[in-house]
Amino acid sequence: MSAERTLEQVKAEIIRRAGRNSPLEHISAGDAQAAVAALTSLERDHWAAVWCAIGLRHEAEGDALRRRGADATTIRDAYFLAYANCRTGRYPVASTPGKAEAYLHSLRCFRKAAQYFDPPLQVVEIPFAGKMLTGYLQLPAGVSRPPVVIHWGGVDGWKEDRQRNSGILHAQGLATLTMDMPGAGDNPVRFMAPDAERTFSAAIDHLQQRDEVDGARIGVWGGSFGGYWAAKLAHVEAARIKAAVIQGGNVHHGFQREWLEPALTRTASTYLLGPSSLLDARSWVLGARTLEEVLAMAPRLSLLDQGLLDGPCAPLLAVNGKLDDQAPIADVHILLEHGTPKTARIYPDGGHMGRTPGMKERVIAEQIAQWLRDRLMP
Repeated sequence: MSAERTLEQVKAEIIRRAGRNSPLEHISAGDAQAAVAALTSLERDHWAAVWCAIGLRHEAEGDALRRRGADATTIRDAYFLAYANCRTGRYPVASTPGKAEAYLHSLRCFRKAAQYFDPPLQVVEIPFAGKMLTGYLQLPAGVSRPPVVIHWGGVDGWKEDRQRNSGILHAQGLATLTMDMPGAGDNPVRFMAPDAERTFSAAIDHLQQRDEVDGARIGVWGGSFGGYWAAKLAHVEAARIKAAVIQGGNVHHGFQREWLEPALTRTASTYLLGPSSLLDARSWVLGARTLEEVLAMAPRLSLLDQGLLDGPCAPLLAVNGKLDDQAPIADVHILLEHGTPKTARIYPDGGHMGRTPGMKERVIAEQIAQWLRDRLMP
């Protein structure tokens, strides 16, 4: 049986992380205190209901502010708090009826907030295999036909959750298209589907047809479990991608039983609800029902075994913490040991994604954004 934090431990983590650390970086201290007071268990639908109750109050406040003609920033902030709390309700994944409802609430509140974003956010719909891919496109102010970075998160960080990193990229003069990786959010393709990376290729096709961005200068940035797709795209789309970043992702070693079994049952210490919640989230994204199914499926994802790592590769930056217990640092090393020369930034005291005690998370994102700018805007 996989380990899990107790209710009291989770409550302490909520208070500690609120307003500072993932996945609660946008939660106010007051909302965190309200959630902690209301939580009586870690049952998934109860979790969703507690956070959504807070979020929907903020949404009602935003609606009232809009009716009164309040200033745009105040309305945006109310709706964004609504989104942040409902998003926490669906965290880590929309795997139960209550969490699925929380996800729909979070989408609605995010779209309401997005009407007041600066730079403006465009909802992009891309036809794909008889279905529709959805992304959010934003263009930096004052830049004509900017390069564009497609970026996404992992099992629990979806396209609505990427606004901080989008803003950091915009400050570098880069446009952004956020989307969900296969298996997550509203991406209609499963993670384990053959050639699931084609969803990103479809986004590249779309961007190359748009006049307001430079489709010849495209970068990609995948975070956490989604970093896998950035490393894969750097190889299979080497001719069309000018820069790729894998941050905290798995490539080969992280898909093997000897790594995965302890990570998903004992050692994933940075996950808010503990290793068992990470197992639940990975299982949901992969379409697995048990730990054994995850362990049997995962090795097929190895980029080494797929024969890609010694082939052509776009300029690639690998970022992670040396102490990460969700994605092994050995997967950064294996990228450096194969194929064309690559770049890496390893944080010696850092955990997942490079997060380091005493360092703000945005510092790492700013370093990544600068690296992307240097390659997309030489």
